[in-house]
Amino acid sequence: MKNDDSIQYSVQSIKDLAIIIEHFDRYPLLSQKLADYELFKKAFYIIKNKEHLTTEGLNKIMSIKASMNLGLSEELKTAFLDVLPVPRPSVVDQEIKDPN
Repeated sequence: MKNDDSIQYSVQSIKDLAIIIEHFDRYPLLSQKLADYELFKKAFYIIKNKEHLTTEGLNKIMSIKASMNLGLSEELKTAFLDVLPVPRPSVVDQEIKDPN
């Protein structure tokens, strides 16, 4: 889907998601969103390695989600009472790196 102001990229598999991970590793975000991306990438690797199929892996993902964006919804907080947010990565270097 495309309009004059934006383009959407639809991801339908873990293989497609790996392409996005590779892109943002090559061209890092220059804002505090980088912290959310780093957390998202941790969750991606948990899923890619099929760790999410265990209770421990699912709890890791919930801990990551608790630290991202708006955190856990009230419904998820109720379902995962013992989940503690993981520490958010600090984002200090906000300069554009030399592409060469």
